[in-house]
Amino acid sequence: MKLLLILPGVGKRKNTPYINTWQMEPLMISQIAAITPDDIEIKFYDDRVEEINFEEDADLVAITVETYTAKRAYFISSKFRKRGIPVIMGGFHPTLVPNECAKYADSIVIGEVEGVWNNLINDVKNNNLKPFYQKILTSFPKGIMPKRAIYNDKKYLPVCLIESARGCPYNCEFCSVTNFYNHNYKIRPIDDFIKDMKTSGKKTFFIVDDNIVADIKRTKELLRAMIPLNIIWAGQGSIHVAEDEELLYLLKKSGCKMLLIGFESLNKKALNKMNKKWNLTIGEYDKLIANIYKYDIGIYATFVFGYGDEDEETFKNTYKFALKNKFLFGAFNHLLPFPGTPLYERLKKENKLLYKKWWLKDNYKYGDISFKPDKLSPEELRDLCVKYRRKFFSTSSILKRALNFRGNLKSPSFAMIYFVQNFLQQKEVEMKFGMPIGDGLDE
Repeated sequence: MKLLLILPGVGKRKNTPYINTWQMEPLMISQIAAITPDDIEIKFYDDRVEEINFEEDADLVAITVETYTAKRAYFISSKFRKRGIPVIMGGFHPTLVPNECAKYADSIVIGEVEGVWNNLINDVKNNNLKPFYQKILTSFPKGIMPKRAIYNDKKYLPVCLIESARGCPYNCEFCSVTNFYNHNYKIRPIDDFIKDMKTSGKKTFFIVDDNIVADIKRTKELLRAMIPLNIIWAGQGSIHVAEDEELLYLLKKSGCKMLLIGFESLNKKALNKMNKKWNLTIGEYDKLIANIYKYDIGIYATFVFGYGDEDEETFKNTYKFALKNKFLFGAFNHLLPFPGTPLYERLKKENKLLYKKWWLKDNYKYGDISFKPDKLSPEELRDLCVKYRRKFFSTSSILKRALNFRGNLKSPSFAMIYFVQNFLQQKEVEMKFGMPIGDGLDE
């Protein structure tokens, strides 16, 4: 039996390379490879970095789908199904809208794949593939080591993706993570995590947990186990990390060089609306940020616009805040209603969705706004997000932010990373803006 694993791309323009910073190892592919029986031949196509051979012989095609890649995934699926090859889909989008995806595939995996994969493979072998597979996992699958050899012929960024937990204890209105993991926060055994790091053959990691400091007591235990490995890593966490000096010390000692922190908004009403009001109870941002910098940890700050009565002054104030605090990187994102989220349902109820399925809309471009903002027009919101991304990654901004010697220029090697990645982001702002989404990858 031969299995094709496929990761669809978001979109790109003709004769234009794919977005560099999006070319990272897809962790879920190596996870599926690890739980696939040894008697099955596996071929992996990454649509972001190579052409898919639609004439490839196969007994089964498995496509992992996100909302941004759904349209492209459906196109890819149609190519193989026309040849009589069964296609299964899994991932965030099929889990949140399984009935939609079922129109474009022979079978749908809802939720995490580890609990159903063996049964699904056996059903394929017995010509008894079922339309849906789902088993809710209440704990992190033990003993599974991602089979990263499946990446060997691909040119990815030299960063190893790894996970120590799944899910998030918070429930932000715009986030699809909580629903995907069925409101469970599952911790990976520390021994498995450390073994995974050691056997990966890498020394630079991105920990993909949605909040690496969600369980501080456990995080401290994890960080202590990481210290002897002499690695470099980055991850995602909440601003609460700045309140705990011991935690910050352990982050630094374990090799943490950057944390992605979702500030989302400087507006209290907006934070309340997005169900992130806990961001308001932790003191003054400037002091907390300075405390993180004391431990030589850079900050990738993310902001989201479209939640309230924003105008250009809102963007100006956010940009000034980002520049003053000299963030390593910054994201000025517009609100995006993903299906299956409380945000999507609220906007639908309020009749504010411009397109019920923006991810399938013809000529939809990266950066387009799919709902009616309260104050700005959709075009104004889109253009302001782009304008302030350009300002944040302008040469003058890059040079000003470089003066953060604790967070951004902590060593000669990290200084090189800072300048290279910031100037790369400067180019990518233009590459992303107006990029076609979906099956028109050759436009």
